[in-house]
Amino acid sequence: MSQGDFTPFEGKMSAAGVMDAAIRAFRRNYESLCRDESGLISEGEIEPSGDLPTYQDKGADFDPDLLAKTVVIKLNGGLGTSMGLEKVKSLLEVRPGMTFLDLIVRQISSLREATGAPVRLLLMNSFSSSADTLGYLADNAPEGLREASDVELMQNQVPKIDAATLAPAECSDHPEHEWCPPGHGDLYPALVGSGWLDRLLEEGVKYAFVSNSDNLGAVLSPELLSWFAESEAPFLMEVTRRTPADRKGGHLALRKSDGQLLLREVAQCPDEDLESFQDIDRHRYFNTNSIWLRLDVLKQRLEEGNGVLPLPMIRNRKTVDPRDKGSTPVTQLETAMGAAIECFEGAQAIEVPRSRFAPVKTSGDLFALRSDAYQVSDDGRVALIPERSGQPPVVKLDDRYKFVDSLDSLGLPSLAKCGKLEVLGEVVFEDGVVIDGDASFGGDTKEVISAGVYQ
Repeated sequence: MSQGDFTPFEGKMSAAGVMDAAIRAFRRNYESLCRDESGLISEGEIEPSGDLPTYQDKGADFDPDLLAKTVVIKLNGGLGTSMGLEKVKSLLEVRPGMTFLDLIVRQISSLREATGAPVRLLLMNSFSSSADTLGYLADNAPEGLREASDVELMQNQVPKIDAATLAPAECSDHPEHEWCPPGHGDLYPALVGSGWLDRLLEEGVKYAFVSNSDNLGAVLSPELLSWFAESEAPFLMEVTRRTPADRKGGHLALRKSDGQLLLREVAQCPDEDLESFQDIDRHRYFNTNSIWLRLDVLKQRLEEGNGVLPLPMIRNRKTVDPRDKGSTPVTQLETAMGAAIECFEGAQAIEVPRSRFAPVKTSGDLFALRSDAYQVSDDGRVALIPERSGQPPVVKLDDRYKFVDSLDSLGLPSLAKCGKLEVLGEVVFEDGVVIDGDASFGGDTKEVISAGVYQ
């Protein structure tokens, strides 16, 4: 087979039931790879974005008419393997007997009950997360939020590419390793290929709010919904100020050639520009991966591109068996959902408070979320307690607490007044421990922390 022949990929994807729209999107990226395009965005091509409009939560009420035209889409394809789970991450418990998925469903149900508007919910599941998610919903969700036909948007899968031959990678012992996720930029071909985009538009749905299922700070906001509708922008990205902890996060920038907003991920940054990429004073805003879409404009833009948005390609170098570094080197092609900001003329970004970006990526994040620094309202919203003024506690746990089930032996102190908590060894917090400010615990031997205030 000659390099650059897409036929084997098309056959393999069609046989696996991959949507035509996803095949076309993958073809575009594959052809870019064959042209040896790097997908890199140099510092010389961009300049920092200027000041942005700022969102402020004023406690407004929802407009039922706008809600009836809105769908909430949660990216729900990830597993919690890095935290020791063998199931979908959204089934982690935030509180005893209350998972991420429970809270998402409660938010939608509460909006429906309070306003009478038929707020839609779509969960963008992967092949790994679909069965767990639908099984849980069948047992725990109310009518109308249980069936795949009501709530599921399936993510596609794409072949890994043999780095040497540019042919589909093979792994005969584990054929499942021949496939990889296409990144959350797959949202757009998935909406088209599944028929959901046309279905939503036919039902009068005009606006979509999209966010990660593990980001409980990303809730549907009446102010942002109204602002987006009144702006008539086709695309809106929520960004927040970068901190030293966000130096590797994708940042917002302006393309010098045409002044268009764009998103640059660290995988798209040349090595020589990494210092500039990580300069949080130069590039002040990073993408929270929460976006707003005008679905009618999205359909128009997709029709203009033969069903494909021209998203920048991201190349990742891996091995076909991710656990065997000696296996065949492969290239995985991905796209980022937020990168679509450069595909829409008139796209905008808005600065949101840090409280709208509270993802759970580590057991330390979950530990903080389970503490009294956060409160859960009856309508399923999770928020920092008012006394924290939007600043979450920072929790760093020893590697022995990397997996979720290890948190049970740790205990849970009060973090309502905590600035930063470090646990650097085997520790047990007894009931009545209060962290006030910054505190660090742990050493070479097991340490039991008795009730009291620590700072």
